[in-house]
Amino acid sequence: MADITYDERTALIVVDTQNDFAHPDGNLYVDGGEGAVPAINAEIDRGRQAGTLIIYTQDWHPESTPHFEKDGGVWPVHCVKGSWGAEFYDDLIVVDDAPVVRKGTEGGDGYSGFSVRDPESGEESATQLDAILREHGIERVVVVGLAQDYCVKETAVDAAKKRYDTTVMSEATRAVNLQPGDGEKALEDMREAGARIA
Repeated sequence: MADITYDERTALIVVDTQNDFAHPDGNLYVDGGEGAVPAINAEIDRGRQAGTLIIYTQDWHPESTPHFEKDGGVWPVHCVKGSWGAEFYDDLIVVDDAPVVRKGTEGGDGYSGFSVRDPESGEESATQLDAILREHGIERVVVVGLAQDYCVKETAVDAAKKRYDTTVMSEATRAVNLQPGDGEKALEDMREAGARIA
């Protein structure tokens, strides 16, 4: 078991563990994504027992956005608000009263749980994630979910930049690997930003 302390000063951030990423029928299926879910659930259980704040991020796009390939972006249509693909994966433990931070709601690129980027201007704006963590007096974050080389990486890098003691559970995430080796490069990028890989 990784050396992670779960307590009231720690938050577990469960990134985008949604049908379109985790289910083989999803529009942007991450190869083996469903295989990360048991490890994610194990961390959720550990966190709940220790009184840890558990937060979920959720891609929540409109039907048309420059984020999508059909509208000039790079990604297939995925996680459209209210759709099956946007729902949390069936086998994921979802804590009833846990905060959910929805990303890309206005059509932006929502890679990091901490910010949304306008896909045309590049302008970034904050989500409520950092405010929630500050409100709860969080000092440490553990990041799990999908996908390792995009939303997990960007969330972990931002957490480390914001001076949270940041750990990524590698067995509780999977990579898209659009290019061979993207997952390994993402781990290195997270380490360079100051995150630990457990």
